[in-house]
Amino acid sequence: MKILVTGSDGQLGRELREVFEQNIPGVTMYASKLILDVTDPKAIETFLISNEITHIVNCAAYTDVDRAEEEKLQCASLNVNAVKNLALAADSVGAKIIHMSTGYVFDGNHCRPYRESDKVTPISQYGTTKRTGETALMALAPESIIIRTSWMYSPSATNNFVYQILSRAAEQKEIKVVCDQMGTPTSAADLSRAILTILTSRQWVPGIFHFTNEGACSRYDYAKAILDYAGISNVKLTPILTEDFPQTVQRPFYSVLDKSMIKATYSVNIPHWTDSLKECIKRMDRSKFSK
Repeated sequence: MKILVTGSDGQLGRELREVFEQNIPGVTMYASKLILDVTDPKAIETFLISNEITHIVNCAAYTDVDRAEEEKLQCASLNVNAVKNLALAADSVGAKIIHMSTGYVFDGNHCRPYRESDKVTPISQYGTTKRTGETALMALAPESIIIRTSWMYSPSATNNFVYQILSRAAEQKEIKVVCDQMGTPTSAADLSRAILTILTSRQWVPGIFHFTNEGACSRYDYAKAILDYAGISNVKLTPILTEDFPQTVQRPFYSVLDKSMIKATYSVNIPHWTDSLKECIKRMDRSKFSK
């Protein structure tokens, strides 16, 4: 087995590196956008052939939900065209793909965790391109595995909710957070271990699977837990409604995902979101948030 991780400079890519090097050292190549341009189909095919790649974990994506509405071409280039390029190249060399997607393919109007079989109705450019990428991948490389996740964070990234809350707490006396958006915080480390479980499984079952940590909470509850676990008590946390929060793009009010299928198929271990959040905060460099 020879694994290629695209988007290796992102938060999931960095966690995958740590997990893979601890458990399957020497079999993975990590490709940031400087090493491999996933929008170049010829470059991908050449890379796969020259490095004898058998499996691809595609973490490369355009993930800025707000900017995606303005940078539609750039968003589609990474979330759709690059996925097609990877699918065609993988098919030509017989490589298998694990592709990362999102719960934002749903509109958030459910009142129960979304199943893989539920109707997809994205409400943003980001969600739309991720869904288009899903359908393109399954059409061009039907043996692929797609993993939808949501609210992902890691200790090293600066573009996730955990970092943003801690940064604001270091500068502000009051933080306002929406209390009417529900989801599940997802540790990139736990997702990386789930991907490892799939890659080292005796079986390969293609299709779409959901993975987040266990449990559910509002954005407000999430922020409160971050401050509590970080030992920050001198910042006022104020709940507000989404309609009172300045944002340019509508987000799903409910993005909790049902993990029954991935647990039944691959026997993955999924910790509760609170336990994983505590571990993440322990791993973070807290000096960058000092007042």
